[in-house]
Amino acid sequence: MKKYLLLILLLLPAFTQARPYWNQRLYIKPLRVPVVENPEFLDLDGNGRQDAVRGVIAGGVPLLWLDDDGNMQDGDLEGDTVNDCLLVDRDKDGTFDLIVKFADLTGNGVTDMQMILDYPVPGHHVPNLMIVLDDDRDGVFNYIDWRQLDLLCWEKNGLSDFYTDYSGNSTFLKTHRVSTIMRDLRYNWENPFLFYDFDGDGLTEMAVRCCDTLLPDPEAAAEGYDPKQYQGWMGWFSMGIDMDNDNAHGNDFDFDMTLHYSAEKGFNYSDCVHPLRNMRGLPEADRFFPDPRFRLLTELIYPDRRQVFDRAFAGRWTSARFAWDEDDDCSRWERVELLDNLDPFIIGTMKGGFDTNSQSDVSGDRGEWDADFSGGGDIYVSRFDGRVHLLGAERGLWRIDQNAHWFQGWNKTFQNTSPAAFSTVEYLDADGNGFFDTIRYDLDGDHAWECTVSLAELGLDDRCTVLDVSKMRYKDYTRLFRKVSDNMWRQTLEARKVAQAEGLPLLWYAKLLSAGSARERYQYGWWFQFYVFKDLEDRYLREGDPQALQRLLKAYYGGDWASLRKKQA
Repeated sequence: MKKYLLLILLLLPAFTQARPYWNQRLYIKPLRVPVVENPEFLDLDGNGRQDAVRGVIAGGVPLLWLDDDGNMQDGDLEGDTVNDCLLVDRDKDGTFDLIVKFADLTGNGVTDMQMILDYPVPGHHVPNLMIVLDDDRDGVFNYIDWRQLDLLCWEKNGLSDFYTDYSGNSTFLKTHRVSTIMRDLRYNWENPFLFYDFDGDGLTEMAVRCCDTLLPDPEAAAEGYDPKQYQGWMGWFSMGIDMDNDNAHGNDFDFDMTLHYSAEKGFNYSDCVHPLRNMRGLPEADRFFPDPRFRLLTELIYPDRRQVFDRAFAGRWTSARFAWDEDDDCSRWERVELLDNLDPFIIGTMKGGFDTNSQSDVSGDRGEWDADFSGGGDIYVSRFDGRVHLLGAERGLWRIDQNAHWFQGWNKTFQNTSPAAFSTVEYLDADGNGFFDTIRYDLDGDHAWECTVSLAELGLDDRCTVLDVSKMRYKDYTRLFRKVSDNMWRQTLEARKVAQAEGLPLLWYAKLLSAGSARERYQYGWWFQFYVFKDLEDRYLREGDPQALQRLLKAYYGGDWASLRKKQA
């Protein structure tokens, strides 16, 4: 027995280096890069010390670790995740096509940044150049599936606990372009995507997305790069906001509203410079990279979390969009998915309808569009439905998914079916004063508006108090939602009194009177009022009472159920 143990101890060094890493072919999450097999230790600068280790992982895929901060020890089988660089040749063609660079930007020995250059190879996703900055120092960066060797930014646990660091305070920059066609690697497309944790619970209450505009660049074309380049002009600004702050662990993202501004040149940010350090490794290692220029970067250019709002609200935008998650099913990291001002009845990705965007909710969200930015991107709360709307919007659409049956399109688990028929509400600004004044309904799903209501014809003023979003902070949004929800519920209780006085059997609607949260008071309250309104409308039509019907219409669309109680008294 002693001889056997002695033999094992003698063979252990060779056995350790030859042994495959344990989690390469298993069906549990491979959360880290495997240790290389058949290691080759490299001294790239000829100083007698190990600078790199090269080997293979499962399937014979070549892998290389580069020591970019000079602390690799002879015999190390991997680099560190502080400043070193990892290269993988996924298709084994002799060119490294997945590159992961770590950097300590402050010099305190803690990783602050992870940069991934993901070049296209057969069987893998679109190219990516993605940088994650660890603003909240939780050590969470991007997620790579080390079995598939894919960057899977959307991989998650449960409903919305994403592996990539979208929770808390975080920043990432990304483009779906290969670096070799980019003239200036300091710029990016999503530049940046920002996540804000205002209450310190480790979750995200607001996400801000800024996208640069690709513009013609004759010099880039002359130098052999793509003729369109990012040049420091932001063309997209959007805020996804958890209006009721009801996110929680297990429901990590619950954005309710999105505001989005666009223009070819919304604002310039070329002076928003952020220094980099610890990017440059040994020059002798440049030969391993398809494009080693990123190793020469000393700065990135993007508006950070402190700069972005002032820049955005001073921008020169040409259009605005708005989305509200009426069925409260959005759990994607970015935002309530934006909808297109297209055909309200066509359904399906890239079909030319309201939900043509592949990431939009197939049904359940309300979208509104201000094509000329006449409303300045501001919002208001209407009287006709008690909801938040986009100032200046010429049109709005709400495709109803009352109980979130169809969920949101991006979640593949729920993509197999779409509603064959659905109810739709359209909002129009007929007089062009920036406030909706006309509401049309297709409740039977036949793609024809069976009912149109004009506030002007009812003698109702459509104008409302404007809310300047440039002056709003997160607490103002949550305060606004509480106000909207409380007012919705006050109107609901008034509607109940009216219904009781009219002898309507309210037992049928008891569920809608059992609201346990601000969101339920908002959602159930709207629906209760709508059902009571339709029941009373039906009664007055059956009874042939146009005066009662007119009073009902003015009370419902004027947000004044109490006026009917006064009439009853």
